[in-house]
Amino acid sequence: MRLLAAGLGVAAGVSLLGLVWPPADRGLQDDAPTTAAALADPPSRPITVLLIGSDADRRGAVRNGAAPPGPANSDALLLVRIDPRTGLQVLNLPIELAVSLPGDKRPVALGSLYRRGGPALVADAAAELVGLPKGQPDRYLVLPRAALRELVDGLGRVELAPDRTMRYRDKAQNLTIDIQGGLQLLDGPQLEQVLRFRDGDRGEPGRRDRQQTAIESVLQQMGQSQQLLRLPELVGRLQNQVDTNLTQSEALSLLAASLQPGQRPRFRSLPLSAPVDAEQPLRELAPESADRPWPEN
Repeated sequence: MRLLAAGLGVAAGVSLLGLVWPPADRGLQDDAPTTAAALADPPSRPITVLLIGSDADRRGAVRNGAAPPGPANSDALLLVRIDPRTGLQVLNLPIELAVSLPGDKRPVALGSLYRRGGPALVADAAAELVGLPKGQPDRYLVLPRAALRELVDGLGRVELAPDRTMRYRDKAQNLTIDIQGGLQLLDGPQLEQVLRFRDGDRGEPGRRDRQQTAIESVLQQMGQSQQLLRLPELVGRLQNQVDTNLTQSEALSLLAASLQPGQRPRFRSLPLSAPVDAEQPLRELAPESADRPWPEN
């Protein structure tokens, strides 16, 4: 894929989005929400958010504390579309997808763009990949590992059933993963272990499956009435732990649209061609990707 020159399209149209969200924010009032609808008024049209899962431990960290060491990488890339009528759609963008940048002689991994150009470059790539209209994605959110742990612990753990026992140790990263398979309640550090684990058999596709399962579990936990009471305070606490151009009131508005009873998120992933060389980590888009427009209508 040949990318256009990166711009600051992520921030374009921010002032116009003031017309999308109502000025009143019931989620920030004194009345405690007991339903998703009470969190805030939903947006008046679908909103697309680029979610970047960073391997840096904290926002603004100079080093990622992971492997390979250096500036922060993106471990997960998701396009999230929140439609107040039809709910939530999630498109997983494979980080091993090969993309070409102007001036580069060789393709690079989509997951490396965050390290090279931040959210703006990743947003440009995502928009070109799936043919987003000008000005989209509307918002971005970079979630470092500490913010993920804070989110899960703020919900009081989440229920998850890992498909296998996961054990791994890397002294260089100071990383130990020790998770049993089967249904259990996981705290923030444990869920982080599940999402960071990559086995030799399934590699990145296996991690994407676990991401999907984790997102479903977190959303299910958020939608419970006792958790809805915590969300305004939790969102406020996380605001300074993530890199985003979402305001607190906008985040609550999107949660109100995403957590509607009876709706489940719909997940997709861009299909990749089989690797030509087993030693080559980069993958090309499968031909059928052109026949599967996103979002679904």
